[in-house]
Amino acid sequence: MLRLPEFRIERPATIAEAVRLLTELGEDGMLVAGGTDLLPNMKHELFTPKTLVALSDVAELRGISREDDGSLVIGAMTTVDEVAKHELVREHATVLAQAAGLIAGPQLRRMGTLGGNVMLDTRCQWYNQTYFWREALGFCLKKDGTLCHVVEGGKKCVAAASNDTAPALMVLGAELTFEGPEGRRVVAIDDLWKSDGIFNKKASPHEVLVSIRVPAPPPGRRSAYGKLRDRGSIDFPLLGVAVRLDCDAAGIVEDADSVLVALQARPVRLKRVADLLRGAKPGTEAFEEAARGVAESAHKQCHPLASVPGDHEYRREMVPVYVRRTLLAAAEGGGPVHHL
Repeated sequence: MLRLPEFRIERPATIAEAVRLLTELGEDGMLVAGGTDLLPNMKHELFTPKTLVALSDVAELRGISREDDGSLVIGAMTTVDEVAKHELVREHATVLAQAAGLIAGPQLRRMGTLGGNVMLDTRCQWYNQTYFWREALGFCLKKDGTLCHVVEGGKKCVAAASNDTAPALMVLGAELTFEGPEGRRVVAIDDLWKSDGIFNKKASPHEVLVSIRVPAPPPGRRSAYGKLRDRGSIDFPLLGVAVRLDCDAAGIVEDADSVLVALQARPVRLKRVADLLRGAKPGTEAFEEAARGVAESAHKQCHPLASVPGDHEYRREMVPVYVRRTLLAAAEGGGPVHHL
């Protein structure tokens, strides 16, 4: 049985108090939201904080609301389950609701939070193991070692971004609000990432993610999420595909976007998606042909690394399959794609 190491817990009532605690604690403190990822990692001795700063009592961090301009604002401590089921999210940001609904299983979705998923640690099959297992192997770049077991001779960690909601929020043009010692700042989610598997976010450990803002969608928006995984629930993605189509009054594609996750240390935006789909009308042969073109382009662009469990060549062959199927699901206004 794996046991949690001994630690203290602080329960601030405000964001400002949480920031103060994180600043004072330094490397000895860590934030905990739902705890569905952090606590297992602590059992594996991947993180060994002396104090956890729990955000569960900070009321400001919860809730879903629509602003006067039509933007959707979601508190970072809002549960993944609520995001998946909330009518405003399902209507306003279909791809986000679908992605949230495919995270883990029902129990974990009721505990895990949207902010926690956005800020999820990168994952690797050589890293997310017990201390005994990692010690026997010789540790790795991401924790305690100097070698990368994925890329021979690699000098940079390639642990994979595995957060389902990240690509969904990217295709929707979401913005994140952080609060830290210097006050609040707003950052486009596209600008959050860096290509470093050890820590793939441009954020300070003393900052708290406050909320996620999704701009109002145009009238003709359609979107969908596709997820490849070994089992029908629980698993992290072997591949995640978020798709957005913006159509004019005649139903013809004016703009489009697609972002993939679980390939590299940061989410990957597909190239030429808008160029290939623009001018096609969903439901027509021309659109299906354009979708095949996007899928072929994605296959050329995407080269999954062996940091994620499962055969990486198989995962690469699934890229065009899931890109095409998710595009068609978005075009048809259907549900998420999560099986073959």
